Formats: sequence, structure tokens, C-alpha cells
Amino acid sequence: MSGFVEKPEPIQVPGLVHLHTGKVRELYQNEAGDLVMVASDRMSAYDWVLPTEIPDKGRVLTQLSLWWFDQLRDLAPNHVLSTELPAGAPADWAGRTLVCKSLKMVPVECVARGYLTGSGLLEYNESRTVCGLALPEGLVDGSELPAPIFTPATKAEVGEHDENVSYEEVARQVGADTAAQLRQATLAVYSRARDIARDRGIILADTKFEFGFDGDSLVLADEVLTPDSSRFWPADQWQPGRAQPSYDKQFVRDWLTSAESGWDRKSEQPPPPLPEKVVRATRQKYVEAYERLTGLSWS
Repeated sequence: MSGFVEKPEPIQVPGLVHLHTGKVRELYQNEAGDLVMVASDRMSAYDWVLPTEIPDKGRVLTQLSLWWFDQLRDLAPNHVLSTELPAGAPADWAGRTLVCKSLKMVPVECVARGYLTGSGLLEYNESRTVCGLALPEGLVDGSELPAPIFTPATKAEVGEHDENVSYEEVARQVGADTAAQLRQATLAVYSRARDIARDRGIILADTKFEFGFDGDSLVLADEVLTPDSSRFWPADQWQPGRAQPSYDKQFVRDWLTSAESGWDRKSEQPPPPLPEKVVRATRQKYVEAYERLTGLSWS
């Protein structure tokens, strides 16, 4: 059992039709047919959307995505039309709302990996492959790969796992031409972002993108290169052979699996509220990632 501990009721705004409540976003459509994305402060972990929010998280993710879209503009067009607040929207939506093109989304999580960890490490330890791609012997948790690899996954509903699939399966599902476009765009964007992050003392271990079509053009959509969609590691603490410190929700995961939380991840019980110390530390990690990557001060 998983999903929302407490599913929120969407805010009703005149002129907007609510389409979907995601793990961290509310999706609306305006009268022009554009998509309005509102990033909440919700936090998800272990397939649950937790009852405790992280202050400023939605704004940090939105502003960091906008910064990255600017860095990647020459490589991949994106879906952002405007950051203006829709008429009648709550003041709290400021800084966390994007008006975007409505695209024909490709139902694939486009994952790029430059380092071995997570689900890729589990598969490698069993078969020396990741998503069917053969890798050299001797790699450990945190090893840099010989070259970045495209390891797609199927998109899951709230409360379910994304499932890694082979490139051949993606080609079967969406067609060979689209699969090739997805792989090329994913690896190009990852490589650019990896180099930008490296210049700022951060390792981009892996990330996932979503793409959609605007006519015949492949367009980068959703959030991009945030701590929710990427593994960022401080380069000066990188040490293959162990779990790496990271700019993400690790404080939340560690507390939920600690004796202090009292929560059994394997039970059907929802996770408990987060303590203030975990909320503060997690918020600071998100802000630190934003400031180190962009060079801007969060206020």
C-alpha cells in the first residue's frame, strides 16, 4: 500500500480546469488550452507522498528548472510559455507556477546515468548490465561510467515504482525514430548539464527527463535537473565504494528508516510526520543545491 498519506483537495481558480494531482505538482488547463503547472512543497519518499511539507521546495524546484532551461535552450526547446501568475490565482502560487505548452507527452522516463548507483547498481551486481547495457567488471557504488548511458523507464502512477526497460522495449512502444530522438536528446542534455555542474563542484550522477511533441518537434518538459529528478553529489566528497552524500531528500529517507521514526517500511501503515529538524535540514539541502548550481542567492 502506498500513495498519498493525505491527498490534498485542489484549489479552484476561475478560468482554470484542474487536470491532475501529482506527487508534487497540481496540473491545470487555462482557457487558451495551455498547461498550468503549480509545484507544491510536498515531499515523496518510498512511494508515499508524506504528510509534512518542506517550505520553499516548490519554488526552489521551479526556479532551478527555469535556470536550467536557459542553459539548455540551444540544445533542446522547452515547454515554458510564461511565469506570470494566472488571474485569480492565490498569492502563494507566485514563484512556483509555470504556464506551458500543452504537448503530446512521450510515456517514457528518459534517464541518463554517468555514475553507477541506485537501481542501476542493483542490476549491475546481478548481471553486469544496466537496462541490458553491458558494463565493465570492477565497478562499485559511485563509480563513474566509461561514458554516459541512456537507461529509460516506464512512467508509474502515484504510489508505484517506475520500471527500468531496455532501449529495444522503448523502440517497440514509441517507434524506432522517436526512441532514437529520445536517446540522443537525453544524452546531449545530460552531458551539457554534467559539465556545468562539474564546473561548480557538483557531480551530476544521473537524472531523468520528460519529453513531448509539439507537432514534429521534440520538446523538453516538466521539471529539469532538480534534486527531485537528479542525483547531485558534492565533488569534493566523492568516494566510490560507498553511498555518496547528496543534495536531495536523503535526510528524509534516513529518518524514515531509522528507529526514531518507528515506521516499518514493509508494513501497510503510512509514514509518520517529519520532525522539524529533518524539515529544516532538507530545505537547506534544496537551497544549497540551487545556490551552488546557479551562483545566485536564495531569498
